[in-house]
Amino acid sequence: MIKAIFFDLDDTLLWDQKSVKEAFVATCKLAEAEFGIDAEKLEEAVRQEARELYSSYETYEFTQMIGINPFEGLWGNFLDDEENFKKMAKIVPSYRKDAWARGLKACGIDNSEFAAKLAEEFPAQRRKSPFVYEESFKVLDTLKEDYRLLLLTNGSPDLQNTKLEITPELVPYFEHIIISGAFGRGKPDPSIFEHALEKMNLSKDEAIMVGDNLMTDILGSSRIGMKSVWINRHNKERNEVIPTYEITHLEELYPILAELNNK
Repeated sequence: MIKAIFFDLDDTLLWDQKSVKEAFVATCKLAEAEFGIDAEKLEEAVRQEARELYSSYETYEFTQMIGINPFEGLWGNFLDDEENFKKMAKIVPSYRKDAWARGLKACGIDNSEFAAKLAEEFPAQRRKSPFVYEESFKVLDTLKEDYRLLLLTNGSPDLQNTKLEITPELVPYFEHIIISGAFGRGKPDPSIFEHALEKMNLSKDEAIMVGDNLMTDILGSSRIGMKSVWINRHNKERNEVIPTYEITHLEELYPILAELNNK
């Protein structure tokens, strides 16, 4: 009997990739207007430089374990107490400037002053553009009638809470909000799923995990024998991690839950 649904946040309920994309577009357009460079080429270059720089820092292993991507580093402040977050908070100001400066350079513009301006613009644009999938609230409204809901998200508490502050309507749906950076380990580590079940006082057979990431949401829940639903809206290739169910729209949860609870 399924009593609770655990939801991932980014790209499951919140459309984080679209928010990041829109922030890039708006920021890169400033460089296009200033120097006549191609905004799309600049975005590609900055994304590439950001990935490379991000993986060169001593905090990289920690960010991998907690689940914080390079583009979150381009706008998060990481004002958390934990030692690694304190290191990140020190790193990100120069990381942002360097990523934009190197991206500009790749497009033939050597201008650190303008790079610093873009490094400030991107976080402002990202905060201005929180996107939620069109069906998220409708589905949560329906599910909360019959199921207990928990939010299980990887990331820095400071940054994930910022995302929730700019979409405050999401918060009241959830009995608990568990953020990997506060817990100390991220999905797919089995311990964070066990922690979530303990919080809800449920067994693994009484909850189901819904998320967009095979390597975190689905792998982690399968490691403790919990059923999972992979939301694959953008026709991603499946890998060796096998979800219990695969859907393309959150409303497809209804028949799955009905079937599970009629067994």
